[in-house]
Amino acid sequence: MSIYSWLKNTRKKKLLTPQKTSDSAIPGLNGHDHDGEPSAQMDERLQWFKQKLLQCSDTVIHTFIAGPQIKCTLIYLKGMVDRKVIQQDVLKTIINFDSSLSAEAFSNLIFDQLHVPVDNVKVLHSIDKALAGILGGNALLLVDGDERMLEIAVTAFEKRSIEEAPNESVIRGPREAFIENLDVNLSLMRRRLQTESFKSEVMKIGTETQTKVVVAYLQGICKQELVDEIKKRLSSIEFDGVLDTGYLEEFIEDNPYSPFPQIQYTERPDVAVASLLEGRVAVIVDGSPNAILAPVTFFMFMQAAEDYYQRYVAASWIRWIRYVFLFASLLLPSLYIAITTVHPEVIPERLLRTIAASREIVPFPALVEAFIMEIFFEALREAAVRIPKSVGQAVSIIGALIIGTAAVQAGIVSAVMVIIVSLTGISSFIIPHFDLGLSFRLLRFPMMILAGTFGLFGIVCGLILFYLHLIELSSFGVPYLSPIAPMRFSDLKDILVRAPWWRMRTRPGLSGSNRQRQPVYSRKWAKPPEEGD
Repeated sequence: MSIYSWLKNTRKKKLLTPQKTSDSAIPGLNGHDHDGEPSAQMDERLQWFKQKLLQCSDTVIHTFIAGPQIKCTLIYLKGMVDRKVIQQDVLKTIINFDSSLSAEAFSNLIFDQLHVPVDNVKVLHSIDKALAGILGGNALLLVDGDERMLEIAVTAFEKRSIEEAPNESVIRGPREAFIENLDVNLSLMRRRLQTESFKSEVMKIGTETQTKVVVAYLQGICKQELVDEIKKRLSSIEFDGVLDTGYLEEFIEDNPYSPFPQIQYTERPDVAVASLLEGRVAVIVDGSPNAILAPVTFFMFMQAAEDYYQRYVAASWIRWIRYVFLFASLLLPSLYIAITTVHPEVIPERLLRTIAASREIVPFPALVEAFIMEIFFEALREAAVRIPKSVGQAVSIIGALIIGTAAVQAGIVSAVMVIIVSLTGISSFIIPHFDLGLSFRLLRFPMMILAGTFGLFGIVCGLILFYLHLIELSSFGVPYLSPIAPMRFSDLKDILVRAPWWRMRTRPGLSGSNRQRQPVYSRKWAKPPEEGD
């Protein structure tokens, strides 16, 4: 073997061994955007991509000859691109270029004139950006003899169809819900906000996942300081992966150790748009069927989407019912424990005899009895959520009726306690937002301990601590109990009651300078005669 043949075979072996090729050994492929330019030798660049995508079974590297016998390579990931577009639009167009073209004219058609029938194409010089584009679902075209690369947007992820919101269902109102596709979710909001004021800014979070996160708001209605603060908190997150909005919520909330939610989530695009119209910000994560809304107050968690689609009288009445049962879900077991244990004198004599008769064979004090039933009810609720839907309802019925009845007959708990716990569970289901309901379910247990130890005095002390904590909370600078504390009379029209739409002339105080929502007389037909024509 000659020295020339030996050198040739050695170079060939090196090129076929990607795991031994370092970035610095390839000119222009040092992974930086500034110093070196990518090498014009396609084999070396291709070798670099093979090394980076080594052991990635979904990688497709398709090499073909096009135009004037020029070697081209297309790189993409299976399942993330529209292969029909690649075959019929990209490959077919490039392969059918005139074979009489010079190499320079061929490159100009692709990189200068962007002669590829795809909506979004981009010329790249950075090898890092090219790799990021491939991992993001784009195709990359390499042309031998040209140092430029063409990124072709042919992303086509599999996605489910738009369905009804499973956790925020309504009798009257839109039925659409967000899905796991970011573009579809933005389009659902854009269809409802056909204005240039609707802004959506994209950033990527997660060192490994590189998840797209969109900050959406209405310019001029939302305070720019709020937008900047949310973007600052999001951009400062250093984490390996973001898979849902729940990841971001814990990173950006003001008081992470509080049991109360300081960010609202929704799966309904109409709720997200309504929040933007109030001057709030929506954060949407690619791959999540929920959007998170900020800032938020305690009273916003007591508002349901259906409140604004039905008559204001009925909506106000239902809202009052929610507040009553909200406190019932927190205090009902505690009041029963306090009255039966510490203050039996406040119970009417006939009712006291009934309670005493039902507790006669129960071996536990009221506090222990309540704890047993509450923990059992929480376990039953968790089981109903986790098991398949086809048997979930059956488990709930069996647990609530059969096991509860058997526990009473066995003398483990009293019938009155079963009634109290059942009413408490129903009360917690009335709360519109799951996060707030979960907070009250957690706080129910320390309130029961205070009631069993100190009676009604313990309940009052617990409520004072509860109120002081709520006063201290804020969401992106907005007081949690606003507009009650501090008091803003102009915002009370949508707190305890829901005023008619034609009376909601201004936006909430958390919005920007443009607070005017409608003129004084938005019902022109009902305008006073003296201000008529």
